[in-house]
Amino acid sequence: MKTKTLPFLVLSILWAMQPALAGDAPQFRGPHRDGIFDEQGLLKSWPESGPPLAWTAKGLGKGYSSVAVVNGKIYASGMAEDGTGAILVLNTEGAIEQRFPYGKEISTDETAGTRSTPTIDGDRAYVISAPGVLYCLDLKSGKTLWNVDILQKFGGKNNEWSLAESVLIDGDRAICTPGGPDAGLVALNKMTGETVWATKGLSDMAAYCSPVLAVHQGRRILLTETSKLVVCADADTGKLLWTLDHPTEWDIHAVAPIYSNGLIYYTAGYGAGGGLLQLSPDASSVTPQWTDKTLDCQHHGVVLANGCLFGTGHRKQQLTCLEMATGKVLWFSKEIKQGVVVFADGMLYVYEGPKSGVVSLVKAVPTGFERTGQFIVTEGDGQHWAHPTIAGGRLYIRHGDALLAYDIAEKR
Repeated sequence: MKTKTLPFLVLSILWAMQPALAGDAPQFRGPHRDGIFDEQGLLKSWPESGPPLAWTAKGLGKGYSSVAVVNGKIYASGMAEDGTGAILVLNTEGAIEQRFPYGKEISTDETAGTRSTPTIDGDRAYVISAPGVLYCLDLKSGKTLWNVDILQKFGGKNNEWSLAESVLIDGDRAICTPGGPDAGLVALNKMTGETVWATKGLSDMAAYCSPVLAVHQGRRILLTETSKLVVCADADTGKLLWTLDHPTEWDIHAVAPIYSNGLIYYTAGYGAGGGLLQLSPDASSVTPQWTDKTLDCQHHGVVLANGCLFGTGHRKQQLTCLEMATGKVLWFSKEIKQGVVVFADGMLYVYEGPKSGVVSLVKAVPTGFERTGQFIVTEGDGQHWAHPTIAGGRLYIRHGDALLAYDIAEKR
């Protein structure tokens, strides 16, 4: 290793492992992009009517993205009636303080609206539009500092329902998935948009999945799923380390792999299911451990807690608990159908969709299904697809044009 690479490597590892400030959720699916939120002191059960609704904010525009919460500000993306996407800044009382337009979204199909959750990094926000343009915005002025049409620049094609990726910021790089020839994954300089690296040998089309970063025995790796593949690349160089064929209907892979102690779990919907992989010490290869078709999660996320994988199925619409080490189904419940799953303070939060809008509080334990509260999201419009965010003792749920904030902290 060249000495000049050490500062970036050390800083990047520290950045990747450093927890967000207490109460912050600066990116999609929480501070670590794994659906686990660093919150404590939350209610373990809800009254019959659910937790108190603190406020409802309307006027976000069309969208299925969730929100980021940083330093007392809430960041969302939404599409106006003219098809223009914008990042909105709200305070913790639900007032929209600023609206920063960035460019065109897709407004003509059944999933019209924003999909990318803003990634907040200091005074900058990063978002990818459905047509495939990555924008970097200055949160002080609202100006677009730079933008790159990642599909055009890297020769990628948009997929059936358009891009739905949230940018990964890694040190001084913005990482995304153009799905072009020898550019399945790319890293751009987060300050300028210039290309840092692209994955040679990876040319599979993007498939709605947001990449995640892991550190395996000192090596920093990127994990994601493209249209037909589970993918691992070196985070520092972009070198493709390995791929695993994993076909599914409509080429839909929308659930980021989960890394834990040298093991990688992957899954997809439409009956494709998933499995567990054992990484080699240098992360250059994998050995399959088990496969499973019970937990065929479509785009709703899976969380790892207490050695178990929790998620909902697509064909088998039920909440399922798998033992990660063995793939054994420990329990399932048809009381909860298909829904987004996130975790905080020992509990699962499951937001069912696309039509029901039921939110359930469930114990994240291997011993059996135990729901300790539920309510129905009645405000907003469209499909119930957005991933909830938990920050500062509140549960934030986006439903179309509306954002709802629920108080879920224990009262002292």
